[in-house]
Amino acid sequence: MTVSAATVQEKPAFWDEASAQLMGRDRILRKVIPQHQSEWLGPSATPFITLARALVGHQISVKSAEAMWQRFTEACGRNPTPRAVLGLAETDVKLLGLSKRKADYVIDLATHFAEKKVRPSQWVAMDDEAIIADLCAIRGIGRWTAEMFLIFNLQRPDVLPLDDASLLKAISLHYFSGEPVSRFEAREVAQAWAPWRTVATWYLWRSLDPAAVQY
Repeated sequence: MTVSAATVQEKPAFWDEASAQLMGRDRILRKVIPQHQSEWLGPSATPFITLARALVGHQISVKSAEAMWQRFTEACGRNPTPRAVLGLAETDVKLLGLSKRKADYVIDLATHFAEKKVRPSQWVAMDDEAIIADLCAIRGIGRWTAEMFLIFNLQRPDVLPLDDASLLKAISLHYFSGEPVSRFEAREVAQAWAPWRTVATWYLWRSLDPAAVQY
């Protein structure tokens, strides 16, 4: 993840309508959204970079993921391509300090893109669940990674990543006085957010972090 400085031109077309509706429906978001009204979900990088960053950053802190990505891009280039990753893998199978498992996943992702086993241009016209199924066929990509792609790359408006620890933490903090919450409880809270669950999720993430993040 990296800090994103969004501009007016980058704001998703649905953002203002979604924010207004969420503030009208949800007492917590009515307080949270005005604190961050000058920010929003910014545009992402290429599909390959979005997925590679999600694989690198999975289950580690934002700070650790950023440091790891910086080392990775020093070798592959600021905007790494599948071919660049595969070239690096020929001399460094751990891709500059990734765990063996994560390196294997990133190499497999690069292979899928280089050999055109995936067709990113088709995802724009597919529904969310079809894209998730397509992505989960790639080694190392589970539902969480696929949902991050839907949110940050395709900017789909109604994604609810129930496997995301930060979202569950924010729901626990704001809606349950800090008590742990289950996926079922989180889903119940989020019913009022549809069809703008991506926007609600982004603002709840933002309520926890001092800076907006971007895959």
